[in-house]
Amino acid sequence: MSALRIGLVGVGAIAQLAHLPVLSRMRGVKVTALCDNDGPKAGAIAERFEVPDVFTDFEDLLDAGAIDAAVVATPNHLHEPHALAALKSGVHVLVERPLSLTSRGVERIIAAAERADRKVHVAVNHRFRSDVQALDRFLRGGELGKLQSFRAGAYQHLPAREGWRHRRNEAGGGVWLSDGLPLLDLALWLADFPDPVRVSASMSRGNAKQAVDDAMLVHLECEGGLDFSFDVSWSYVGTDERWWFETLSARGSTRLAPLRVVKLLNGRPTDVSPTGAAARESAFIQSYRAELAHFVAVVTGESPYEPPTDQVTVHRVLEAAYRAAEEGKEIRL
Repeated sequence: MSALRIGLVGVGAIAQLAHLPVLSRMRGVKVTALCDNDGPKAGAIAERFEVPDVFTDFEDLLDAGAIDAAVVATPNHLHEPHALAALKSGVHVLVERPLSLTSRGVERIIAAAERADRKVHVAVNHRFRSDVQALDRFLRGGELGKLQSFRAGAYQHLPAREGWRHRRNEAGGGVWLSDGLPLLDLALWLADFPDPVRVSASMSRGNAKQAVDDAMLVHLECEGGLDFSFDVSWSYVGTDERWWFETLSARGSTRLAPLRVVKLLNGRPTDVSPTGAAARESAFIQSYRAELAHFVAVVTGESPYEPPTDQVTVHRVLEAAYRAAEEGKEIRL
């Protein structure tokens, strides 16, 4: 069987730190082309990873007919047009999150993939972390009793306000979209995507016309009274940046990084965290390795394909949170 030919569109940080190091060592895969509007940069990276072809225009890459699948890692506002162009050309596509800037855009991509009979996948790498997979087994096995709530957040030091991530028309949003989306997606996925009921939120944003949100505090209630709280900030003043993810259940609790599981045994809280050898690579790289292997398996027919319809729910909650913060009122979904 010939290798799956993959083209990488956008050679920024995530492409260099995750996609290319993983794909260049993956069996049954060959990265045949890079595409970026910065030709010299793309050329230097292509030489480092021994990629034969370089393009500065995505349409030229698609017209060349030299790829079976594309990985889209461009700025957020280009995700949807690049995904649609790839699908129209009969190319499978993996898109870095967000899949689109809007829930309607997500629906357009899913519909385009169905029309083209191609597969589209969104990069939700947290789902593929080994510690998350272990956590998922505890929750789905019912060992901790009824799941009640999620508490998650991320605090980062104030970044330099430069580049497309700080221009709302290109990024689509700030810290809530960048750091909140993966936390929201992970929580909803672990909860089997219950129907959202209502959202409330508060936001801190600069005064410039195109300013993005620097901090968001979001509360989501889903059917059955399941409760979610998210606290994300790009303007954290503190010694150490923070990332946390916790679940609360009737008979136990869990948290990530590292994975800790506490369960009521004989009426006493007992640490039942799984043990094992330390991971040989970071959770970041491990998650991308597993995710990209899954994408390749789906494209080659070795694993079943599930259209990313759950991303419509994720984006509707994202949009509701922004609306709740801007209007200063609770939004019912």
